[in-house]
Amino acid sequence: MTSKVIQLQVKPGIQRDGTQFAAPTYVDGEWVRFQNALPRKIGGYRAIFLDGSGISRGMTMTSVNGLNYVVSGYNLGLEQWYTDNDDGVGFGPTQYTMTGGVVVVQIANAGTGYTNGTYTAVPLTGGTGSSAQATIIVSGNSITSVTITAAGTGYTVGDILSASAASIGGTGSNFSLLLTGNTIFTGGSKTLWQFDIGYDSTGGSTNNLVAHPGQNLAAIDSTVNTRPLYGVFPGTTLNPVGVFTATGYLSQNTIAINGANYLIGIGQTVTGTGIPSNTTVTASSVTTGSTFLGYITGTTLTVTSITSGVLVVGQTITGASGVTVTSGTTITALGTGTGGVGTYTVNNSQTVGGTTNLLQFNASANTLVTTSAVMTTGSVTVTFDNNISVSGGVVMLHPYLFVYGNNGLIQNCAAGDFNNWVSSDANANNLSTGKIVKGLPLRGGTTSPAGLFWSLDSLIRVTYAPSTVNGLNFYWKYDLITSQTSIMSSQCVIEYDGIFYWIGSDRFLSYNGVVKEITNNLNQNYFFDNLNFAQRQKVWATKVPRWGEIWWFYPKGDATECTDAIIYNVRENTWYDAGQAPGARRSAGTFSEVFRKPIWGGTEVNSTGKYTMWEHESGTDSIYATNVNAIRSYFETNNLGWVTGGPGNPQLSGDNKWLRVERVEPDFVQSGDMNLYVLGQGYADDTEQVSTPYVFNKSTLKIDMREQRRLFRLGFESNTFNGDYYMGKILISADMGDERSTGNP
Repeated sequence: MTSKVIQLQVKPGIQRDGTQFAAPTYVDGEWVRFQNALPRKIGGYRAIFLDGSGISRGMTMTSVNGLNYVVSGYNLGLEQWYTDNDDGVGFGPTQYTMTGGVVVVQIANAGTGYTNGTYTAVPLTGGTGSSAQATIIVSGNSITSVTITAAGTGYTVGDILSASAASIGGTGSNFSLLLTGNTIFTGGSKTLWQFDIGYDSTGGSTNNLVAHPGQNLAAIDSTVNTRPLYGVFPGTTLNPVGVFTATGYLSQNTIAINGANYLIGIGQTVTGTGIPSNTTVTASSVTTGSTFLGYITGTTLTVTSITSGVLVVGQTITGASGVTVTSGTTITALGTGTGGVGTYTVNNSQTVGGTTNLLQFNASANTLVTTSAVMTTGSVTVTFDNNISVSGGVVMLHPYLFVYGNNGLIQNCAAGDFNNWVSSDANANNLSTGKIVKGLPLRGGTTSPAGLFWSLDSLIRVTYAPSTVNGLNFYWKYDLITSQTSIMSSQCVIEYDGIFYWIGSDRFLSYNGVVKEITNNLNQNYFFDNLNFAQRQKVWATKVPRWGEIWWFYPKGDATECTDAIIYNVRENTWYDAGQAPGARRSAGTFSEVFRKPIWGGTEVNSTGKYTMWEHESGTDSIYATNVNAIRSYFETNNLGWVTGGPGNPQLSGDNKWLRVERVEPDFVQSGDMNLYVLGQGYADDTEQVSTPYVFNKSTLKIDMREQRRLFRLGFESNTFNGDYYMGKILISADMGDERSTGNP
């Protein structure tokens, strides 16, 4: 037995760049992390939901009243599960409803036996909506073209539509359409979701899920605009932000609305019965109310003179001092009066004054809207649309909702009202030449909202800083942090304890007051040289705070979905990777909050034909339904040979001898058997020689062997049910072996 007992000393991390011979850290690994500079197995994962409708392209998670809600966006929609806050037991998915008129369809089945021809105004059947029509062309007895001519209402993306054979020639069968886009949501293979949750304190006084289905998955610089959506959370219905209704009376090109409505602004689209297409607001003003002389007999209000303002349907009528009017009296219809002198119908029958006893009345405030088109006269519900549509995404800088996109656009709503985009604190500015692709909240001064926004080539800080200059009010301050940076994908930014980390086009970066490169001498080349850049928008970031880690998942080689992850351990200040383990095949995910486990979406179709939601850091195995599979975890030391100083000395010593090892004393917190391998070669580029495995368990005191290599490495593997480990101090009984300068070990 050798007289030397040496402690294994290897720096934490896995070096993929450069050569194994030059590495000061471990040189290979799979599903292994580092804690206190020592290797330990990454946790297991279990399938908590087996019924995802598609590959997740964005997720968010939050807890309300003891339930944990998991929202996942996929190519054709949005779905939600909920679990308890303890062990992940729950139900779902529930599909979010995003209904609208038909916009985009695909021919799912061209059918057979139809009569050739072109058919117009064909009513579409099926789906959740009604009244959609199309022009359908039949050629070769099958449908070859469908053009939507009437959008209808109430349709949901994913609906299967068809048409009666009687409407297209009287013969044929099996024709079907897949609805992939309606007036508020267009799905498809390019859909990439961004989410946030915010309180709409002024608008609806509710918590709301805000979602943006960007068409960015194929290209980070896509300029296609899509509508940000929002809805009460928890809930399952989403509608476009910036859309609201009001009841008004139409007359020529004027809409009179009872009450003061400060949501209405120039440029908004106006729709409703009697309103021509493409009508917009050209002016809007709010009056403080009306004062007039007249009397009420029964349900008829007679106005003999107007002192101020105008009268409109919906106004509340009250009496001046000494005049009693039934509480809640409102104008319900116009008679001979159209805003001034004349008669009006009120809801409450009463007698107040008369022809010889004219009294003074007051009417509540109203809003007068001027439009670009002449409308049909009448009282209708009017829809106003701010037409908020962006290519980038959404973020809450509470209480403001921000949207962003093309040409450096950063735009925000009024405080706490997702439908108000016209008030003085609702801004829209273009702040860079490139598209804004990501926004995240930032700690501001005191309680001031602030955020960071990444464009394709710059980083911008936005801060709430109200001021008045020359009588003009300003609310936001915009600072260009740098105009010379880059970003790999819109999903690759993560905040960890107040510091922001992301991947640029060719390096790793952080922001903590200034932009800095994160030193990565272990796997930077490995990542950028192996990333499938054509799929760069699928790179996404998450964090596992329990272990101090930031994970970046990415498609490696020619993979089109994520197959590996680069891991930066903030706590240990080192880098490693997942080693292309199956647990790295994830497309999106959430990190621990009230629910303490991360949930990540799988990329592969499961046994039910659906997609799996995995709860990670759960146990030690891979659990799918009733199937339990061991997770392989492996790590391999750097060279321990005497030519680089031996197992306890990383400095080159110059002893040109083999390292002879006769015993390894394992020290692990361990469950299940593990394998020890001896690896090595004669020269750095020589053929590797691998020993047969030495099996040991937690009761093993020592592993005796007779192994010698000039370049000598040890590999440790756990690959058994319930297998787990956390390495301690490994002792090696080693001595000088043969002195050889040539040949294999």
